[in-house]
Amino acid sequence: MLRVAGRRLAPLLGRTSPASSVFASKNPIYAADSSSNSSPSLKDDGFVAFPFGFGPGLIGSVRGFSAESVIPRNQAEVTLTDIPATVAAVKNPSHQIVYDEHNHERYPPGDPTKRAFAYFVLTGGRFVYASLLRLLILKFVLSMSASKDVLALASLEVDLSSIEPGSTVTVKWRGKPVFIRRRTEDDIKLANSVDVGSLRHPEEDAERVKNPEWLIVIGVCTHLGCIPLPNAGDFGGWFCPCHGSHYDISGRIRKGPAPYNLEVPTYSFLEDNKLMIG
Repeated sequence: MLRVAGRRLAPLLGRTSPASSVFASKNPIYAADSSSNSSPSLKDDGFVAFPFGFGPGLIGSVRGFSAESVIPRNQAEVTLTDIPATVAAVKNPSHQIVYDEHNHERYPPGDPTKRAFAYFVLTGGRFVYASLLRLLILKFVLSMSASKDVLALASLEVDLSSIEPGSTVTVKWRGKPVFIRRRTEDDIKLANSVDVGSLRHPEEDAERVKNPEWLIVIGVCTHLGCIPLPNAGDFGGWFCPCHGSHYDISGRIRKGPAPYNLEVPTYSFLEDNKLMIG
C-alpha cells in the first residue's frame, strides 16, 4: 500500500502549477538564514526551491480543491443572467415562482371599439351554438315520439246511435276488445242495489260510469286474460268460459277466480251519440 501511495504522489510532487508559479514569482520567499538548509531558496528562473522535496506541485495540488482551480477562467466569468432560467432554478432552488418574460413581446392595449366588436362576435357565436344544440335536442326527443299512424290508433271514435237499449257492442281499441253496453232502467237499478261491502273488488256503479246509460269496459278477464261472453253468467253481465268468472251488469267481479273488476278505459263523450275512447 505504501508503494502504491508513493507512485500516486510522485507525479504530484514533481508537477508545477501555473498559479503557484505566478504566486512564487510575485511573492518570492527568502530564507531568514541563508546558511540554514531548511529554508527555501530562490533560483535564477524565479522559482522557489523548497527543501525536503516539497515543491510547488504539492501546493498547486492542494489548492486544486478550491473554486478558482476547479472552475475554468472562462466559466468563472459567466454571470447568473447568462445562465438559462431552468439551469438557474436548479442551481438556486426557490419557492417563489419567477416568470421568464425575456421573449414575451409587449403589445399596447387594444382599441376599445375593436374590443367591443370581439365581445359581440363571441356572444353571437354562443347564441348560435345554443340554438344548434336546442335543435339537436328537439330532433332527438321528437324522434322518440309516436308516429301519426300510431297516434291515430291511440284513440277511437264510436257512433252510439245504432246501439239498441239492453245490447252490447264490441269494438277494437289498441288491440283489445272494448265492450259498450247500453243499459236499461232496470239494469241501472240492479247495479245500484248491490251491497258494495260484499264485493271482492268494491266499487260503486257511479265510479265506473260517466253516463248511467252507457257502460264502457275492456273485454279482458282480469284472471288470465280471456275474453268474457256478454249477456251471460249468473248476474246478467259477462261470463268468462276459461275459468268461470262471473261479472255483473256494472262489470264487477261477483263469482269465480278473477281478482278485480273489468277495467274501465279512458273515454269521453263528444256528443250525445259520439264516444271517444282513449
